[in-house]
Amino acid sequence: MSDQEEGKKRPKRRNRRHRSNGKKTPSGVKPKGDKEAVERALSRFTIDPPPMGFTQDIDPPATTVNINWKLNAVPKSVQNKASSLVCSPGEFGFLPEERVEQIAKKIEKLDITLEQSLSLRSALNQEKSVYSHGRLMSRANELKRRYDSGESVLSLSTRFDAPPVNVFRAILTGRGWSKNKIKETLKAPSKLNQRDREQFQLAESADRVSSVNQSETQSAAEVFEDILCDYFNSLNIRFRRQEELLDEQKKSEGRAIITPDLLLLDDVRINGIPCAWIDAKHFFGADLRFPRKKTQKQVDRYVNEYGQGAIVYRHGFCETLKLRGAILLDSSPLNLQPLATFHEKLSDSE
Repeated sequence: MSDQEEGKKRPKRRNRRHRSNGKKTPSGVKPKGDKEAVERALSRFTIDPPPMGFTQDIDPPATTVNINWKLNAVPKSVQNKASSLVCSPGEFGFLPEERVEQIAKKIEKLDITLEQSLSLRSALNQEKSVYSHGRLMSRANELKRRYDSGESVLSLSTRFDAPPVNVFRAILTGRGWSKNKIKETLKAPSKLNQRDREQFQLAESADRVSSVNQSETQSAAEVFEDILCDYFNSLNIRFRRQEELLDEQKKSEGRAIITPDLLLLDDVRINGIPCAWIDAKHFFGADLRFPRKKTQKQVDRYVNEYGQGAIVYRHGFCETLKLRGAILLDSSPLNLQPLATFHEKLSDSE
């Protein structure tokens, strides 16, 4: 088929894929697939043209692989109880050991692990950051005034229960700085005066939510993706990785279009549900408005192109979390030792 013919057909097929039957996808211990998404996942082996990046001509031909993935979702009532125990006003950074021990003691009677609780805390802080941003910026002049009067960024963070780096951004906004100037300056904080530079460094050290440097979090996520790939390799399941899709799409489209972590080339059925793609999330799947909305937006892009897929949460997920077109999985069958090694090396380097 010529490029011109493909260009005519592909947009038409994608537009058709935006239709939805309006049914929500239950998740938890009894996953079900969205009917239309499942049909689309199965059609990827025969549809012409094939979905972006998918290879139909593989040798040997695609085979059906059934995976029984045991799940252990966290009840919503437990998430709610844990939520009230893990967060304190103005606490957005790394927790000292004594604070972690306090949280561990508070949740010991709940059916949730410490790791899950700490990841839930991060999700709660992120949600708090997103939905408090407008309120914080509306008080930019007041923040600037208090800061100029000598109050520290960390004190203001506690007073307004907002991430320290966001507070610092609001102070700069109060000075009349543009978003672009703030962004570029915080990438090179040496341009700030001495007090601002010191306060920004303190804000960065006390902020895991809005910090400019998220390299550690990204590195851990990449290790988790490698673990997931190792698992599917161990089952002799063929797939294409995100990096391959990214390189290919940059050459053909000029930018990344649709790049799930794993695009499955075999007919993989997880707990009976056909899955065309897998995406790894190195956190707890909390049933909260912001992360649910953000992940659903990503899932919709994958489903429109490939059909039904799956999200694998490193720290499990809440049983009431629902994503249309994706079943939810935890890390129970995965070998997480490489992650433990990664964190040990990180701890030793500090």
